Amino acid sequence: MKDYIIDIEAEKSEILKRYRALLRACKSTLKKGDKKMIRMAFDMAVENHKDMRRKSGEPYIYHPIAVAQIAAEEIGLGTTSIVCALLHDVVEDTEISLEDIEREFGKKVTKIIDGLTKISGVFDANSSIQAENFRKMLLTLADDVRVILIKLADRLHNMRTMDFMPRDKQLKICSETVYLYAPLAHRLGLYSIKSELEDLSMKYMEPETYKFIATKLNEKKAERELFIKEFIGPINRILKELDLDASVLGRPKSIHSIWTKMKKKGIPFEEVYDLFAIRIILDSLPEQEKSDSWKAYSIVTDLYRPNPDRLRDWISSPKANGYESLHTTVMGPKGQWVEVQIRTQRMNEIAEKGFAAHWKYKESSSDSGLDQWVSKVRELLSNADSNALDFLDDFKMNLFSDEIFIFTPKGDLIQLPIEATALDFAFEIHSDVGAKCIGAKVNHKLVPLSYKLQNGDQVEVITSNKQAPKEDWLNFVVTAKAKAKIKSSLKEEKRKVAEDGKEILERKLKSLKITYNTDNILKLSYFFKLGSSQDVFYNVAKGLIDLKDLKEFAASEKVIEQKPTVESDNEQIQKLIKQVKTKDSDILLIGEDLQKIDYKLSNCCNPIPGDDVFGFVTVSDGIKIHRTNCPNATKLMSSYGYRIVKAKWTSQKQLAFLTGLRIKGIDEVGLISNLTQVISFDFKVNMRSITVDTEDGIFDGTIMIYVNDTHHLENLITKLKEVKGVSDVIRFDSDVENPLLKS
Repeated sequence: MKDYIIDIEAEKSEILKRYRALLRACKSTLKKGDKKMIRMAFDMAVENHKDMRRKSGEPYIYHPIAVAQIAAEEIGLGTTSIVCALLHDVVEDTEISLEDIEREFGKKVTKIIDGLTKISGVFDANSSIQAENFRKMLLTLADDVRVILIKLADRLHNMRTMDFMPRDKQLKICSETVYLYAPLAHRLGLYSIKSELEDLSMKYMEPETYKFIATKLNEKKAERELFIKEFIGPINRILKELDLDASVLGRPKSIHSIWTKMKKKGIPFEEVYDLFAIRIILDSLPEQEKSDSWKAYSIVTDLYRPNPDRLRDWISSPKANGYESLHTTVMGPKGQWVEVQIRTQRMNEIAEKGFAAHWKYKESSSDSGLDQWVSKVRELLSNADSNALDFLDDFKMNLFSDEIFIFTPKGDLIQLPIEATALDFAFEIHSDVGAKCIGAKVNHKLVPLSYKLQNGDQVEVITSNKQAPKEDWLNFVVTAKAKAKIKSSLKEEKRKVAEDGKEILERKLKSLKITYNTDNILKLSYFFKLGSSQDVFYNVAKGLIDLKDLKEFAASEKVIEQKPTVESDNEQIQKLIKQVKTKDSDILLIGEDLQKIDYKLSNCCNPIPGDDVFGFVTVSDGIKIHRTNCPNATKLMSSYGYRIVKAKWTSQKQLAFLTGLRIKGIDEVGLISNLTQVISFDFKVNMRSITVDTEDGIFDGTIMIYVNDTHHLENLITKLKEVKGVSDVIRFDSDVENPLLKS
């Protein structure tokens, strides 16, 4: 009993220590009365969370204090946000009500905590509800961005302390983080938080790769630091000679960004040369920021030869999230490309603390990128289609993607997402311009509506009053605004056509002596498998349902009167989930003969025994088994969490599973013969197909093979790498399909 009391006292001491650290973090923003308000919030949180503990066994109060610390220290938020961070879980998890909060802290704090409480279940229940809740979360962003910033701080701390969560929960939380929270942090300019969220997600989703890159980075740390010291020495010297007050430092790239580059370029770690970036931060007066930045650029490029294709000027044209910086890539003293970022202290604070810093500097800055972005959020919400999942995809495409800068004929600048077309540009100018667009001139050359714009293009839109939106336009526009306006126009056009169809149908039914009433129209929609009465009228107007079809309907009227008994998609899904989730183990065992549950191995990632896997419940294909690092896994886990079931391989007979290998190397004489010797004779592995391409003496081939498990595959890869001329052998995901097409 005595030991327990000592533990309680030690915890009380630790809580106070963390509280004092929080006060130090927000000292610079404290005004009169702020400290008292923070203390009130702290006391309320401590009192109401006193009997609660985290999965790790620690007192729950550690979490809200940590969230408040991140909000203050890493995002730069003020007192109101600190109070809200301390209280962000009390309404949901304790007896405290919003009325209690308003009585103690006022309406502003209450509104933010209400927003945080409403979005706490963003990824619960089923997919459409998840998307709908995300839409609610964005409404709070358009209203008060602090709700989202505190939510990001909350997610970051949860990710930092996830070791004690079960594996399936870790994967689900990481998928949500990569799919929505990391891009949201990026879009709000919180680069360091975005990078950490991605790194932490990778740590749990791909632990072996994460450890491999972390170990490699650590091994080269001393060598890297020496290179940086030699590289920045001459820069520092000339900066001082020109009286430019600046700090120059080396910043390591995140593990996730290194892994992304390795995958994108198909290269091993040893060939990733830009493992760090040099950052020059200038202490400049507001009116001298641009000229000082270009002076620093001149110093760097006089010392080291720049790559002319790698200059990025985000000072003249800041990113949509307010990011300003000059980026260039130069050839270092040892024949190695080095990225150099040049910015002022103001720009650096905006780059580190994003939205919060933007508002701090707003009055002295002409940049309105973030204001435009929030306006786009509002516009997207007002145009939101009834299909919540389409909305979610549109949001990711338009507001999380990098942008390109396009010029109007008069030289005005328009920001659009990458992959935007000439038609997207027309709708961005005005909805009516988009609807009447028949073509465009890009850099004075005539192009079709589907032409994909490039950064810096100048675009002139050509319109005609006879033009109207077409169905196929939806296949190539990417902006949410264009999609919403096209859909709206098509619906209106369909409604007008359906009105004519209604009159035609009434006449034709009369000639067949069939009463025109609601009951018969409903029977018609069942008979022709159409979703609504409007679809029936539309098909009649377009001639897709003619008199002959209506006679068939009349002849089978008795059949129609029987209500369909087919189970709905959702009922089928729920039945399958129940089959697995009511089992004692709560895990789908792959390969068990006794298990009478229909499952298939997914073609998009070809899982084999030994892979870390999960099950995804579909309508037509039962349960599909995916690897946890499948290209589609992130979206499935984050958007359809309720349809995910745990799965694991069991000991089973030696079966063969399809997987793919990509082999690169020098095209030696007899290379293919040597490869097939290893595969077919040494390892007795069957090949389904082999595709080979050679160019200028370089061999690049793909082989689809059947293996028993990951151990079998790893041994084969090791042996293939020993074949003379082979430089790399990589497992790849083949026959990539969209698993949602059958969901």
